[in-house]
Amino acid sequence: MGHVGKIATNVLLAFLALLVGRYLVIDMPFTGDTLLQATYYGLGALIVELVFRVERAPWRFVSASDHLRLFRSAVLTAATFMVITRMVHPGIDGGLRTVAGAALIQGTFLSALRVIRRSLHERQLLDSVLRLGPASMHPALPRLLIIGSAAEAEAFLRSPAGLGERYTPIGVVSPMDRETGDELRGVCVLGAIADFDRVLARLRDSGLPPSAILFMTDSAMSTFGAERLGRLKTEGVRLLRRHGVVEMGPAGDNGPILREISLEELLSRPPVRLDPEPIRALVWGRRVLVTGAGGSIGSELCRQIAASGCAQLTMVDASEYNLFHIDREIAERHPLLPRREILCDVRDAARVERVFAQHKPDIVFHAAALKHVTLVENHPCEGVRTNVLGTRNVALAAKACGAAHLALISTDKAVAPTSIMGAAKRVAEAVARQYGGGGDMRVSIVRFGNVLGSAGSVVPIFQSQIARGGPITLTDAEVERYFMTIPEAVQLVLRAVALSMIASDGDEDGVLTLEMGEPVKIIDLAKRMIELQGLVPGRDIEIKITGLRPGEKLTETLVDVNEVARAKAPGIMEAVRMSPAAPIADARLETLDALAEAGDEAGIRAALFDLVEALRQTGPSKVVKIRAS
Repeated sequence: MGHVGKIATNVLLAFLALLVGRYLVIDMPFTGDTLLQATYYGLGALIVELVFRVERAPWRFVSASDHLRLFRSAVLTAATFMVITRMVHPGIDGGLRTVAGAALIQGTFLSALRVIRRSLHERQLLDSVLRLGPASMHPALPRLLIIGSAAEAEAFLRSPAGLGERYTPIGVVSPMDRETGDELRGVCVLGAIADFDRVLARLRDSGLPPSAILFMTDSAMSTFGAERLGRLKTEGVRLLRRHGVVEMGPAGDNGPILREISLEELLSRPPVRLDPEPIRALVWGRRVLVTGAGGSIGSELCRQIAASGCAQLTMVDASEYNLFHIDREIAERHPLLPRREILCDVRDAARVERVFAQHKPDIVFHAAALKHVTLVENHPCEGVRTNVLGTRNVALAAKACGAAHLALISTDKAVAPTSIMGAAKRVAEAVARQYGGGGDMRVSIVRFGNVLGSAGSVVPIFQSQIARGGPITLTDAEVERYFMTIPEAVQLVLRAVALSMIASDGDEDGVLTLEMGEPVKIIDLAKRMIELQGLVPGRDIEIKITGLRPGEKLTETLVDVNEVARAKAPGIMEAVRMSPAAPIADARLETLDALAEAGDEAGIRAALFDLVEALRQTGPSKVVKIRAS
């Protein structure tokens, strides 16, 4: 029904409301004068509608606030009617009682009509009228148990098509005991989270075990221990949430999105949520290029950048397989987005320069790197060629093509590095600033902790070991790491660039990193993963200690000896150098290049760590060494 039809219906209902109100107040036959008064009342309703535009709210999505506005409209209609009759009509049959009754009846008519329309839209009209018990007592679809407060659950159940045709809600478990016994749209609050086991047992005894459990918030999920969650997963119960760890946009017109909770989310601390608006403002309408676009971080960067409305997305990767998959995914999700996939190795300086000159990106995210500590330790020449020299190629090409910003993805292993991978990344940080800075282009460095689920993460390794019955292998029982999820890591990159873009022109950005709380012991991580499969550590799955590998540290830190930490934004910390960084002579990098080409692993290791030690100095005493040695 269009707006004109809705307005006409409003006027008709107002006309009828006055007639009914008059009949209830004075039991006398209708006269021509009565019909005239009803016409004036309808005219009052038309005036109110034209002024306040109540009908802009879709009937099928009517809410409590809409009902209040409808009754306000009825009261205003009555007031307008009284003004009209005072000017053009001598009196009102039944006086103020007729007007008050008409207003009440009109509001009731308007609300009832919308309730019926929404019930028809949600296909609940007959079910709501004929059903004698709560809707959840006769589920025809897989059963869903909701964990969250009554307000959160009611908002979810109210969302149009929120459940689609996937689940039937059978109950709510609330963190507040006082909400027990409440009924929300036909779904009962069965108990408090503290009584979850008893609620679950009662449902199973009634023949209504849940097929899935939906956690409305992360805090609700955190109250369940790894052992309990693992037991539920083992019993075949799906663990769901409304959306991912981070949100880059609305859920859409079809209501909230339900998806299964990943293992990484169960293992992580409560996620850090950053304001997405600066990120959208950063990317919107700009040409963006991502290197390493097929990797775990690069591919998530592409997803979030594409969702934020960039003008063009250029995806660069040396892996044909990875590039094919991310290009196909972006094409399916954003078919109208101008995009280009490019096979290119960042170590090929001439090829990188041609790609950047052709696509002229405004913003460059450099995620291409070799990141696996042990693998890079065994192949130091390849690690330096990709992580150090590849970064130089990208920085030079980005600056030459007029890019406004370059963001380098670094790692906490670059702080006091003991591995080739960490040392190469520490030099890459300096190289990106040196070869990308000094002009109109800004440079951001973003340091990550360990990223759960990324290439080289311990999580998929442990999952594989658990799947084949163990043992899980650890290098040392005291090893601990900072952890973050892939979406958090990518949101940090985007937020860091957004912060840097609005910084003062004279300011040099420090190294941005997430405030990740306390580090996690890897042995505790392994035990939780075993428990999340419904198994017992040490009994069902053995944990074996193998000893530290070359280049591996027991602990990682986020700030080096020549840096101080300061807050940059909520959830983000900045590591700022105590003194200006000394430039690296081109000859030093050419020496690294020559050693890498020659395959001189011992020589490149010595040259790389010598350069790192110079970069980590807290004073200017080693500047000459960086330039000339």
